Formats: sequence, structure tokens, C-alpha cells
Amino acid sequence: MRGADLIAQKLHQAGSQYAFGIPGGEVLALMDAMNLAGLKFNLVKHENAGGFMAEGAWHGLARQGVDAPVVLLATLGPGVTNAVNVIAGAFQDRVPLIFLTGCVDTAEAETYTHQVMDHQQLLRPIVKASFKAAPGALNAMMDKAISIAMSGQPGPVHIDVPICVAEGESTETQKAPSYGLRAAQLPFGDVLEQARDLLGSAQRPIAIAGVDAVNVDAGNEIEALCEACQIPLITSYKGKGLIPGNHKLSLGGAGLSPKADKILMPLLAEADLVVLIGYDPIEMRVNWRNPWSVETSVIELTPVLRCHGMHHVSHTLEGDIKLTLLSLTPKDEAGVAPEESGWLRERIAPAKDKLKADFTAEVSGWGPATVFHALREALPVTTVATADSGAHRILVSQIWESYYPRTMLQSSALCTMACALPLGIGHKMAKPEDPVVVFVGDAGLEMGLGDLAVLRDMQVPFIVCVLVDESLSLIELKQRANQNPNLGVDFSATNFPALADAYGGHGVWVNDAESLKKEAKAALERDTFTVLACRIDRRAYDGKL
Repeated sequence: MRGADLIAQKLHQAGSQYAFGIPGGEVLALMDAMNLAGLKFNLVKHENAGGFMAEGAWHGLARQGVDAPVVLLATLGPGVTNAVNVIAGAFQDRVPLIFLTGCVDTAEAETYTHQVMDHQQLLRPIVKASFKAAPGALNAMMDKAISIAMSGQPGPVHIDVPICVAEGESTETQKAPSYGLRAAQLPFGDVLEQARDLLGSAQRPIAIAGVDAVNVDAGNEIEALCEACQIPLITSYKGKGLIPGNHKLSLGGAGLSPKADKILMPLLAEADLVVLIGYDPIEMRVNWRNPWSVETSVIELTPVLRCHGMHHVSHTLEGDIKLTLLSLTPKDEAGVAPEESGWLRERIAPAKDKLKADFTAEVSGWGPATVFHALREALPVTTVATADSGAHRILVSQIWESYYPRTMLQSSALCTMACALPLGIGHKMAKPEDPVVVFVGDAGLEMGLGDLAVLRDMQVPFIVCVLVDESLSLIELKQRANQNPNLGVDFSATNFPALADAYGGHGVWVNDAESLKKEAKAALERDTFTVLACRIDRRAYDGKL
């Protein structure tokens, strides 16, 4: 058995099913070994896109109860450096990604410099750990790598594999994982009792949930606590769907829209209790620093001790979020629902109405808000939406109602352009029965056009909605706000329907809501992707964000 075979078998043992990457001579043994071990290797057009496809697949598998890392494979030199962005994204967005890289043998590197660089030194600041595979220690290394990637806040782990280790005969045989079964940790003692008392006495409670709650599938437990204690819930954009978007206690996603913040921030300032449920403020913007007083009681449920300094917390409950939620939720007394509080009637319900009114479709009948409302109306509730970075992302994240966790995917922490299409592709691979719609700007789609070739070869129904305004709209808005000249943000229009046809898909220009709904429904019946090119004005987002 080769060293590569043992590495691949350990990944399969951990439940990994998918690997993404681009071949290179230094990783051929790893590719072959993963294929033999039962991992499906997917050829991509760029390592950055491969990492986002891996993340999308991870979300799709997690929705089916599979808790396992995904794999990105890159050859040495440019393969590794191409992936730096997506590795940093996985670190900030808490994705358990095993990053396998090929490298020349240590002795060879002393006299051969072509494409040779220190991969570990490059990657250490943006991974949870970095290992270099060595003969005789592959079982131990893989156990550590997988355990680190999956524990606490998940994240990327790098493994540099010399050619001699991958292709050479291993003296080891596969062993059972050394990390064993992990017991769930439940907070205890005075802090837990104080948290229960605060929940029981609060008159104006509010909760915020984020990525760590998503990663442990805590939606049902969050909904139970919110209903039992009548707590309205704000989520980060990545947390959308933890409770259904149409739930009376849902205040939707937040973190990027100043327009939404004007409605939500006063609620946080007025609350007498804030409950943070797996809320990682890495997704939020600068104005989310200290949104409540240091006098406010704040209960935080977290898998790891926070050290971000973004806000005040009075009671930290570090441990298993789901178990802690269950421990805090009052027992149902004969199915009697609690009476609606004045806080919900007088402040939360009007806030929900204001959010709905402020993000309604355009009165003119066409524009980005109309596009998002029309597609939400036309597509099934099981649809998975992904959003690229840009002005459209802020607007669609406010408008799009998610009914299940992990059905609104985006780069929330690093905010990388060209992420939406590969995220959607990866999810479609892992969970093909769910419809997928990708929301992307024209610049973002042009940045990752090669991904359409991957999508073409899948031969599945898939919707790419591109907002065509011939501008980097969000940056242009900031330029005008700062009274800077218009520079480097405008470009000419691309014929996206023609591009879709050239890539083997179907493309169409759409200019009205009814045609958009009709085309979206037709797209679900095709065995290829559909590009819905929606032309909007260059300043279509003015006043909407």
C-alpha cells in the first residue's frame, strides 16, 4: 500500500466523499488513491473555485446528516498559491477543508528550485494546522488533521505530501481513529442557573444566531427556545433559515445593510436580554461593534471561548450549543403557548413590517428587488440560493426568505467575488434533488466563467441569475458617497445568453417579472444550466441598501 492510499483511506474512514482540484504530476498518486478509496474526484478550472465547490458540497452533505471534511487537492507552486484565497475563506467561514498539496522531496529541494517554495510557511496564518506527511506517522497525522478540522469551530487543515511519501510503499496499515468518540460538553453551575433566571425574567429579549449554530444543525432547538421564551431572532446572513423566514419571531438576516440596521439596532439597544447563539461577529460590519450597553445582560452560547472584543457578554456558556439550548428551554406545560408580550406586539411586529416595506419590489415594476421577489415566488421553498459579493448580495440577503439552514450560501466572512457559482455547483453535486439558483453580478460571473464548463458536464437543471448593470455597483456607490471620481468600476456589457449557449447551456435576456418567473420554471425542467440575464440600471441599487 502506498502512502497516498493510507491518506485516502483515512479520509474515507472519516466520512469524506468529495475531492476537488486540478491534476499535477506531484499529486497523481493522491488522486488515484482517493478514487480507489471511494472519494469522488472532481476536475475544476481553478483551485479557488474548487475550494468553494468543496464548501458547497459540505453544506449539501451536512443537510443529509453527513458530518465529515471535504478535500481540495493542489499541485505544488501555482496550484498552492492559486488556492490561498479560498483557504483563507474556509478559515474565516468555518469550513472543515482538508487541503492536500504535493511537494518535492526534502533532499530534492536542496538542489532543485523550479516551482519549489515553503507551502507550510505560506499557509500557516490561514489554516488551523499544517502538517508534512512522513513515513511511519501517516495514521497519527491524519487523525490529528481530521480532528482539528472538525473540532470547535471547523476550519481548513493543510497537509503537504512529498512525492516519495505519496508514491512510496507504506510500512503502516490503516488503524481506527485515535481521537475516539467525543462527549458533548454541557455548561453547568451558577452561570447556567443565572442564564435560566435571566430568560425567565426578561421583558425585552432578543437573540442573534450565526454560523456556529448552523454548523451544529441547531435550528430546531433555536426555534423551540425562541417560541418558549417569545424571543425574536436575528441571524447573520449565513444563519438564514435557522428558523423559517416567515416565522413570526424571525427578523431575518443582518450585518451588511445600513437600511436594515436602522431598524434592528434600536431593538438591540432597547433589549434587556441579548442571547447570542453560535454568533460569530466575523460576518458583521464595523457598526456591529458594541450594539448594546455594557449594562445589558448578554448570554452567549458558543463552542469556543470568544476573543474578538466586538461586544460585551455577561454570561458565557461554552460547550455544545444544541445541548445547552435544550437545557435552557422551559418545559412545555400541557401545550399552552405563552401569551404574546407587549415587546412582540409593540416593537418586533412593527419592525418586521418596516423591514418588509423597505425591501419591497420596485414600484416601476423592474429592478433588482423585483428580480429577487419574483424568483422567490416562482421557485420551490427547497431551493438553495447562493449569492456572490456585491450590492446584489446585500439586497437579496434581505429579501430572500430561507426556510431551512444552509440554503442561503455565500462568502460571509471574507466576502470573495466569484464564490456563488462554485458554491451552488458543489451543493448540487452533493444534493442533486434540490433546485439551485445563483445570484451573481456581471463582473463576478466574468471572473469565474470557467465554472460554467464544470456545470455543463454535470447535465443538471441549474439557474444562474446574473444582474447586468455594467458596473461594480457597491464600489461605485462608495465612490460617490466619498465624493471620489468614478474610476475603475464601469465596463461594457457582455452577451451572457450567447456565452451560455457557447458553454452548452441555455441563456436568455429577461426584462420583466412575469417573463422571469416563466423562464425560471422552465429552467427547472432542462438537463442543463440556464443563465437568466437581467439587465438593470447602473444606479439601480441607490437607496435600496
